[in-house]
Amino acid sequence: MIAGLKPMEIVLILLVILLLFGAKKLPDMARSLGKSARILKSEAKQMKKEGASEAEADKSGEAQQSAPKTIQAAPGDVSTSRPVTEPADQPKQS
Repeated sequence: MIAGLKPMEIVLILLVILLLFGAKKLPDMARSLGKSARILKSEAKQMKKEGASEAEADKSGEAQQSAPKTIQAAPGDVSTSRPVTEPADQPKQS
């Protein structure tokens, strides 16, 4: 089983969780956990994709001007997006 727990211990843990949070809040918590996992997964894929495209650009030696990157709270949610400034994009101050 999970980390050496017996089935009865798992049932007891689930019962305690149910008593602490209540039956009404558990579906909302599971929904928000799933939404967070989807956002994390999509951001990880995007970072991997950007890393691969940057590596290709570095190999070819082409300097391309791209649109500013934005961070979104959820896929498709543009009302809470904000621009991201990267250290390489900022001018150095002496």
